[in-house]
Amino acid sequence: MAASSLRCIAFAHTEIEVQEQVDDQEHKNLLKEDGLTLLGLVGLKDPCRPGVKKAVEDCQRAGVNVKMITGDNVFTAKAIATECGILKPDQDMFFSSAVIEGVQFRNYTPEERMEKVDKICVMARSSPFDKLLMVQCLKQLGHVVAVTGDGTNDAPALKEADIGLSMGIQGTEVAKESSDIVIMDDNFSSVATVLRWGRCVYENIQKFIQFQLTVNVAALVINFVAAISAGEVPLTAVQLLWVNLIMDTLGALALATEKPTKELMKKKPVGRTEPLITNIMWRNLLPQALYQIAILLTLQFKGKSIFGVEEKVKDTLIFNTFVLCQVFNEFNARKLEKKNVFRGIHTNKLFLGIIGVTILLQVVMVEFLKKFADTERLNWGQWGACVGVAAVSWPIGWIVKSIPVPETPIFSYLKMKKSKKNSI
Repeated sequence: MAASSLRCIAFAHTEIEVQEQVDDQEHKNLLKEDGLTLLGLVGLKDPCRPGVKKAVEDCQRAGVNVKMITGDNVFTAKAIATECGILKPDQDMFFSSAVIEGVQFRNYTPEERMEKVDKICVMARSSPFDKLLMVQCLKQLGHVVAVTGDGTNDAPALKEADIGLSMGIQGTEVAKESSDIVIMDDNFSSVATVLRWGRCVYENIQKFIQFQLTVNVAALVINFVAAISAGEVPLTAVQLLWVNLIMDTLGALALATEKPTKELMKKKPVGRTEPLITNIMWRNLLPQALYQIAILLTLQFKGKSIFGVEEKVKDTLIFNTFVLCQVFNEFNARKLEKKNVFRGIHTNKLFLGIIGVTILLQVVMVEFLKKFADTERLNWGQWGACVGVAAVSWPIGWIVKSIPVPETPIFSYLKMKKSKKNSI
């Protein structure tokens, strides 16, 4: 019965004399533990909730190792874990240390625990200390650990974990206070939702950082080079403030509203020591920044002769081209790895609205706020040239995403060189 995930209760009876029924001193009923007649066994089924197996599969597909720690006996725990998908039916559980008891884990030496904790899938007959001990071991190995629980005895593990998730309905107040996230519907499938949205927020932050670094590198270089060579900067303080406004505020709002996609659950988890700015981001932003720098420097030194305009119109062309480059590059920032940056764009009305507002405000800045923005009006040909130059950001983004990048972070190579020099 236990192997069928049933919790077993035995019913038995015996006959005792009237004089033996009550203890005169303590006034307690006395009943001997032997000599009982077995009446029968009852198996209580605590079925898995609908959606638990799918949620476990989603987490495993996303690279998350799901472990079950329970107070049930080892056979019941094994059956429930198999039913949920934590264990495979043909998995060699005992010889591979996938299923153990809490006392066995507790009695391991620290070295044995660190060696075997990754292999453990189910821990039965465990105590609150065992759960806390497992969390500590996993964190020492560098894993990012999330713990779910609802009881008071789960509080130490919830507090110790990187992310503690407690149950909002059946969870105790102690568990809720010790956790970081409260699951209001007590549904394990919400854990997969938390994982998906967490990855979405993390990726949106990376998108904005990539976008913002491109803006800052281009603006810094063009002003620095122009200041050294000509003694004047093409982008005034008001124009730079305007760029920061639309790129920091509106840009962040546009990229932060991207909704999670199915592809997020197919990626590997991000370790606690991995850099926020990845090799993929460097690959995407450096070509865009170099292209913008090349275009802006060309306009700075050859703009007057190319367009046959005065100094002030040339500076307006630089400003307008720079802003429009960021507008087009904002589309590239929507996808860090995918070439098709327009996929699903119709579902994000806020992104399209922000792009439209940015373009409208830029037209107002150039054409109508001459004194405030220190700009000159541009004709249709000059506007077309600015848009055409900025639109080249799209094919550049498509081409650079075909370039493979190593998985090892760039700056880790520098650390390796330093360590080799120190060892020498």
